[in-house]
Amino acid sequence: MIPERLEFLQSPDLPPAQLIELFSDAGEQLYLVGGSVRDAFLERPVEDFDFATSARPERVAHILERWADVVYEVGAAFGTIAARKDGRTVEITTFRDEVYRDDTRKPQVTFSDDIETDLSRRDFTANAIALTLPSLDAVDPYDGLVDLAARTLRTPLHPEVSFGDDPLRMLRLFRFQATLGFDPDSTAVAAVEAMGQRLEIVSAERIRDELTKLLLAPAPGDALRSLVASGLAERFIPELPGLAMEQDPNQRHKDVLEHTFAVVDKTTPDLVLRLAALLHDVGKPDTREFGPDGVSFHHHEVVGARMARKRLRALRYPKEVVEDVAELVHLHLRPHTLKLGWSDSAVRRYVRDAGALLGRLNELVRSDVTTASPRREGAIQRRIDELEERIAELSEREELDRMRPPIDGHQVMDYLGIGPGPRVGEVLELLLERRIEEGPYPPAAAYAMAREWAIEAGLPDPGPPPGTEEE
Repeated sequence: MIPERLEFLQSPDLPPAQLIELFSDAGEQLYLVGGSVRDAFLERPVEDFDFATSARPERVAHILERWADVVYEVGAAFGTIAARKDGRTVEITTFRDEVYRDDTRKPQVTFSDDIETDLSRRDFTANAIALTLPSLDAVDPYDGLVDLAARTLRTPLHPEVSFGDDPLRMLRLFRFQATLGFDPDSTAVAAVEAMGQRLEIVSAERIRDELTKLLLAPAPGDALRSLVASGLAERFIPELPGLAMEQDPNQRHKDVLEHTFAVVDKTTPDLVLRLAALLHDVGKPDTREFGPDGVSFHHHEVVGARMARKRLRALRYPKEVVEDVAELVHLHLRPHTLKLGWSDSAVRRYVRDAGALLGRLNELVRSDVTTASPRREGAIQRRIDELEERIAELSEREELDRMRPPIDGHQVMDYLGIGPGPRVGEVLELLLERRIEEGPYPPAAAYAMAREWAIEAGLPDPGPPPGTEEE
């Protein structure tokens, strides 16, 4: 009897029911496997479908051409053919047995002829369950259903074998801890501790993708804690375990690493924001100083921004992600520097510097408050409330999101008779600074400032600004 939670898989509108006839007619076996099966048993949404088949990749592609809107063969060398049909994605992989060689980042793939062998080479037992199509009978040689019920992450074979096949699975152990809320099996964790150096043969792009999935989990703090405790974080993001230091050795405050986990958990699951939360204090170890008033970390935001940029580039994150995260790290202390209130000019400068990151920056600043003192936390949160209120008030009177001088670079060049170059930028910066300090002002005042600058710079007097007369 089919469990009620799996009945939807027999719907004629879904790929499992649609594909079984095609593969049966071709004389090939087809199973639903992997995350699709796991999520179905957990009653989680199944967005995409993963299948395993006895058919070799070229034959899979040929069979799918009769059904799919588009077929992708980019993974054929590794046994996987992907396809899309009516907006849904499927991946069909030939039964396989893959092993990494010690000197390569690419797996050496061999195909097998039975589903049990294929399941033995999968990462965790929770992902090593297959459903026979169309009957939906479970093929579960490694007790994955038991581990699903126990919410445990265990490898089908000995963890040294599974992690040796693909060292990225060591990182996936903690990714699934974050995304599924399962507990890693102790023998798997021990294997990670012993085999962590094997992650060095995995490409930065694959590591980046797993880290991203981990960080976008609802509450990744515990998984990050396990990642550091196992020693694996040291292999690809060593700045993180480097935060395991006390802020004040005398008062025994929460160490920076534990603070970082708390900040990550408090932020919404947005990649740029979560990366900034993860890295916002990485500059502290290099800037820590002890004085009569305790410990200080002067300019750790500047050092941290540089370190964050370097690490994210090494992990091959897109340029825009790298720059946005580095800017958030650089700015995350800005609201704390204005304890006496927010003047109009301070609000303008803050909005100008944050730009499109304003909302994320405000959330990062709020999340950065992890003090155990309700009084101190309340004071800081009220300061951010005041900032946001002042931004709203000032936005009603002037265009904060389009803050620029009243004349542009072309007008400056035409008036002063100069061509493009750093001198134009110098004038515009001067005009913008007045806009920030005083608010909106008329073009005539901008031209007057440009004229004064030109005379002081030794340029010819450009004469009265356009539309004005000398008094």
